[in-house]
Amino acid sequence: MPAPPVATRSPSGERADRKRREIVAAAREVFLREGFGAGMDLIAREAGVSKVTVYNHFHCKDTLFTAVVGHALEEALDAASCLAVADRLGASDDLRADLVATCRALVAGLANPRVLALRNLVAGEVRRFPQLGKAWQEHGPDRFHATLSAALSRLVERGLLDIPDVDLAVLQLSGLILSPHLVYSSYDNAPDAALTDRLITGGVDVFLSHYGR
Repeated sequence: MPAPPVATRSPSGERADRKRREIVAAAREVFLREGFGAGMDLIAREAGVSKVTVYNHFHCKDTLFTAVVGHALEEALDAASCLAVADRLGASDDLRADLVATCRALVAGLANPRVLALRNLVAGEVRRFPQLGKAWQEHGPDRFHATLSAALSRLVERGLLDIPDVDLAVLQLSGLILSPHLVYSSYDNAPDAALTDRLITGGVDVFLSHYGR
């Protein structure tokens, strides 16, 4: 069945912005519950709007899903204060404690069970819709990695760390503390709180043993 006719331009204004947020919130719940195969009519019912309204704001389902991914990641990072905590790291007077706090914030944001469920959904659709993977990367890891890279660079300038390749070091740290959550969540076996704490503190110690001065 062809999609309903859509407006050539998305609605604008405060009321339209509020409606758009409501549609994104409803779509997130539907996608997590039903998977990417959920129809736009179901999303419209969940949001309490017509299907035409959904299409006026989001011209196709993958555009809507991309918006859901972006909103969910920004919300998760903001709720965990990831960027603020990472930014303060550059001025640290207690490097290990502040690096542990930064890693806790990252894990709290990106290893949240609902965020992991959405990531697994993205991973299942990324071959058909590569833009979903790009949206995930841009709104999540890339935002945090840029802030952390800047903080580590300041620590290098202060002589507290010796890192010849900061971008590589950020990926290594992320791999130590976050990757187990990404891998094992796909098997519905994410690390529990105790293991999460060990991954963070142990990962920071490994990182500092290699790059610390």
